[in-house]
Amino acid sequence: MKIIGLTGPSGTGKTTLSDIATSLGYAIIDCDKVAREVTTNPQLLSTLENEFGGVVINGVLDRKALAEKAFANKDSTERLNSIMLPIISAAIDEKIEKLKIAGVEYLLLDAPTLYESGENKRCDAVIALLASEEIRARRIKFRDNLTPSQLDSRLKAAKPDIFYKERAEYTLYNNGDLSELQTEALNLLKKLKER
Repeated sequence: MKIIGLTGPSGTGKTTLSDIATSLGYAIIDCDKVAREVTTNPQLLSTLENEFGGVVINGVLDRKALAEKAFANKDSTERLNSIMLPIISAAIDEKIEKLKIAGVEYLLLDAPTLYESGENKRCDAVIALLASEEIRARRIKFRDNLTPSQLDSRLKAAKPDIFYKERAEYTLYNNGDLSELQTEALNLLKKLKER
């Protein structure tokens, strides 16, 4: 199986690029969805509540409350990652094994924390998807319905573009021209299938 990593900060359009990959026959593992799946585990919920306080209500994770606390500063974000990433990685491993058994040839691993989790080591190539902060801010605010202070915290918690550019083999930009992104992504994803 050929595994292509997709990473980049929130609001760059990774879901859009994943949809393009699906049209070319790639299977997709969306690590944000995996994170949502694992947060139904009562033991993990207990750990998150003990660490951040006020983020689990009636046995259900309050994602907005967790995001507000976890993105308040870099230390909090790193604490969240240290709790979540090993559990998410284990769930991803399980999904990849099932896809291999099913005979899947090409997989796009959509992982905002690809490098922080170490999942990049299993990838044959990595694409970083970037966008200007102004465009990302608009998309995140619209998608997640955040207050200005929540949005500011989310943007400040993100790694700078250089973090991705220095690590990924390929960099694409999604600054608003969908047809341009589609063309560039289709060409790159086709090339990676053939490589």
